[in-house]
Amino acid sequence: MIYEFIETHEEYSVAKWASYFRISRAGYYEYLNRRKERQKKRDADKAKIKEIFDKSHGTYGVERICGILRKSGEKASYKRIRKLMKEMGLESVHNMHKTRSLTDSRKARGTGFPNLVRGKTYIKPLTAVCSDITYLKCEEGWLYYCMVKDIVSGMILGTATSPRMTKELVIKAFLNAQGRYGLAKGTIFHSDRGSQYTSKEFMDLLRRYGIRQSFSRIGRPGDNAWAESFFATLKKECIHFKQFQTREELTAAVFGWTEGFYNTGRVQARLGYVSPNTYYATLEKRIEKTFEKQKENNDYWINGNVNVLIKATLLTNCPEKC
Repeated sequence: MIYEFIETHEEYSVAKWASYFRISRAGYYEYLNRRKERQKKRDADKAKIKEIFDKSHGTYGVERICGILRKSGEKASYKRIRKLMKEMGLESVHNMHKTRSLTDSRKARGTGFPNLVRGKTYIKPLTAVCSDITYLKCEEGWLYYCMVKDIVSGMILGTATSPRMTKELVIKAFLNAQGRYGLAKGTIFHSDRGSQYTSKEFMDLLRRYGIRQSFSRIGRPGDNAWAESFFATLKKECIHFKQFQTREELTAAVFGWTEGFYNTGRVQARLGYVSPNTYYATLEKRIEKTFEKQKENNDYWINGNVNVLIKATLLTNCPEKC
């Protein structure tokens, strides 16, 4: 307080004030130097925060920016980063928006629609995927968007759009994912009980590829939280606060955001602040090295279940809930 008083009262010299308050001039000048260093650090931190925020297209909030800074070796407290962002007027685009359900499960009731993912934790990428449909609006009308997502890495594997919500939409999205990533026999495909997913054509298609089909319980959208979370992020970061004239323009924007940012650049806290593509590539390499090591020791097959080995080896490096 004394140093601040001296700085703001220049009617007397620093020497006279120092003598009056019985402090050293060296202490006062040391205070000025420390303050300059703090301001320099503050400006540098603001520049880093602004760079991260701009690269995220205004989508990253305080917690995600803190995580990125800490991962790079910086000290970043939530309270300080929030204060600096507020000073710069930086605020994430994320806001709550109400949506309506598109699921028509009236014909998909009974015991023939098992939930194979409930209570399970998956370690290896592409062993279980999820899918869902959402609706997006432009000046031309509604655009229905279907995606297939890897549960472990969070990668979007395949997508499809259409002005109508038909079984052909989900068939196209699945074939897009299958063509790009070649889902293996036994892979679990989880969705709601919508008529598109329970259509004979789509169920027969999955059986031909040896894919096991899994369904959410009726009235339990949380059973497919992986898809719900992605759609919420898509709408908040890519769709809301923007106007699209045509379905073609909207489709291009969604594809660009998904492939140009979400899969390749958008970091996720649950993945250790890396993008889905980076996490997938890193995990695949780690699994491959694990197999090679276990093959050398002739003990890579445990109880006839390869996932036992993967889980035992990698669980400490994976999210608690994939």
